[in-house]
Amino acid sequence: MNNINIGIIGAAGYTGGELIRILLNHPNAVIAFAHSKSQAGKPVYATHTDLLGDTELTFSGDDIQTLLNQENLNVIFLCSGHGESQKFLNEYNVPESVKIIDLSTDFRNESNGFVYGLPELQREKIETATKIANPGCFATSIELAVLPLAQAGLIKDDIHVSAVTGSTGAGQALSATTHFSWRSNNISIYKAFTHQHLTEIKMSLGKLQAGFDKAVNFVPYRGDYTRGIMANVYTAFDGTLEEAKSIYKSFYASHPFTHVSDAPIDLKQVVNTNKCFINLEVHDGQLLITSIIDNLTKGASGQAVQNMNLLFDLPEDAGLRLKAPAF
Repeated sequence: MNNINIGIIGAAGYTGGELIRILLNHPNAVIAFAHSKSQAGKPVYATHTDLLGDTELTFSGDDIQTLLNQENLNVIFLCSGHGESQKFLNEYNVPESVKIIDLSTDFRNESNGFVYGLPELQREKIETATKIANPGCFATSIELAVLPLAQAGLIKDDIHVSAVTGSTGAGQALSATTHFSWRSNNISIYKAFTHQHLTEIKMSLGKLQAGFDKAVNFVPYRGDYTRGIMANVYTAFDGTLEEAKSIYKSFYASHPFTHVSDAPIDLKQVVNTNKCFINLEVHDGQLLITSIIDNLTKGASGQAVQNMNLLFDLPEDAGLRLKAPAF
């Protein structure tokens, strides 16, 4: 496979920076441009300061259409805020030869020809797509926790979810609830039962379990740390723990990043990686599924690169064998 020439829109934010870090070490990736209106003309390492010594790339400015029309451009990643991708595609003409991977919420309902980009759900559709809607971070962790049950037709009651995310899940823009003095030594609930990722979660479950109509009762928490999501999900289950493990291990056997752990799991096992770890317990007719991911990698930029690999017939794990801190 020849090198993939890549453009990044919204490259100064958290997901843009994480994408650059991954792509700089990807064996087939060449970053053709990293666009940022706010940082135009500045070195990438001036914003993403850990990249000093890794790249001399500078942020491109406002001439987006010229960047899109450059010869040999293969794919663009849209890393701007929610609602911005639709505006971008309305304003600019992306050549038909250029594939699109969108990290916003704008097309996760698979509108405008986009394919929902959760490889563990529909890898074959992703491989033949031209436009990918990257899943949300909470959605990724929760979907990976329950998709095996849906495929087996075993979701027979409401699903209950309690999940906590790090501060980077809120994006790079400052707000009262991402301010260090507020977030430190603190925890809070937000968007209980109304989180925007519920729509894509229900859509995904419906793809595997026809007629899925159960409630997904989701309570998200803001955590006192920077990266990672732990989702604790439970629902009614008539089987044994051994039966549950068999269902889950069989479902994920061909997927390189999602693994069922027989031992208890913790966030440091997956932070800075594209992995999802799952642990199962059965209690009095309830299956408890604990799912952990890094919200910026498997929940965003890492999964976007995973999708790029599938689009261009590369090994799914190319550039994504990343090391967790572990301690």
